[in-house]
Amino acid sequence: MLASLLRYIFKNIDWVLFVSVLTVCLFGLVTMNSFVGRTQYFNNQFLWISLGVVLFFIASGIDWRFLKNTRIIVILFGCAVGALSLLYIFGSAFKGAQSFLSVGGFSFQPANIIELITIFILAKYFSRRHMEIAHIRHIIVSGLYVLVLFVLVVLQPDFGGAMIIFLLWLGMVLVSGISKKHLFLVFFIGMVTFGGLWLFIFKSYQKERIMTFLNPMTNILDEGYNVYQSTIAIGSGEVFGKGVGYGTQSKLQFLPEYQTDFIFAAYAEEWGFVGVIILFILYGIIFWRMLSIASRGGSNFEILYGVGLTILFFVHSLIHIGSNIGMLPVTGNTLSFMSYGGSHIMTEFLALGILMGMKRYARPVHRDVSRNEMVGV
Repeated sequence: MLASLLRYIFKNIDWVLFVSVLTVCLFGLVTMNSFVGRTQYFNNQFLWISLGVVLFFIASGIDWRFLKNTRIIVILFGCAVGALSLLYIFGSAFKGAQSFLSVGGFSFQPANIIELITIFILAKYFSRRHMEIAHIRHIIVSGLYVLVLFVLVVLQPDFGGAMIIFLLWLGMVLVSGISKKHLFLVFFIGMVTFGGLWLFIFKSYQKERIMTFLNPMTNILDEGYNVYQSTIAIGSGEVFGKGVGYGTQSKLQFLPEYQTDFIFAAYAEEWGFVGVIILFILYGIIFWRMLSIASRGGSNFEILYGVGLTILFFVHSLIHIGSNIGMLPVTGNTLSFMSYGGSHIMTEFLALGILMGMKRYARPVHRDVSRNEMVGV
């Protein structure tokens, strides 16, 4: 019975995707472990990755078609709003943002699961109305759902998390078939919203981060310090890197938050340009395999979920790497599968497990196409 259960679980796993993800996780672990020997960061991350893998295989064996039920989506939306609201009563402050809930000594960040729920909501909404997406009302209605979550995250205040939610909505609207005139309207609304946030919502340190982004070298002893040290770390890696354990910027802790906000800079210092190229290839494989699975989704819901999940991981990686090289403001976003943290690691493995579960009832691929693709066994 156990053997047949394992065959059922393993049958539709995309092993190319899974191995690529584990390799990225391994790069993160090695980078954390290379500073002062085996650290608590390494131990905790190894545990969270292990639990995430178990969660991945459990989720891959579940039939997720119940997520198409409108009642389930409404419940998930209510849970998302409730969890974010609880942060203002029971939340723990970290880096100036009240973004963590603590239960029995275990802390987790609801924003990570909120991003996944946002994909469910948008996939459900657009899967039923994809033929009418050109109508502005559908863009507005979907935007209002997301706006509720966006505002609750901004008020923590967590500008980075809010931007992820906004870009996730924008990406899914774009792939759903928005018209050009409505696209310009979206960007106009975005500019107006940003102006309102700047005038009435952003804290002084958030404004400083954005101003530092425009010219990071103007204040390298204060707001620009992290970006300055990050660019030094990346540049000092040169072609082949300094070697694992020899990253001076990170090992001597000139680079703050090396295990979370600046894991890419710490990795690049020790692995160099060649290591960065390898990392980018791995992410490219991950995104390619996810989109390949999404393209064969059993319905529009599964297709949009797979595309939305790819957008989520891509945006996280883009913002993280962009902030590390001084091209984007430092917002504290994680690098998918690599940064330290149990909440995002377990949510990412859960999200991939759901994608594998959806792969079980995907549309069949033509034999000639399947011969030319690398697919999971």
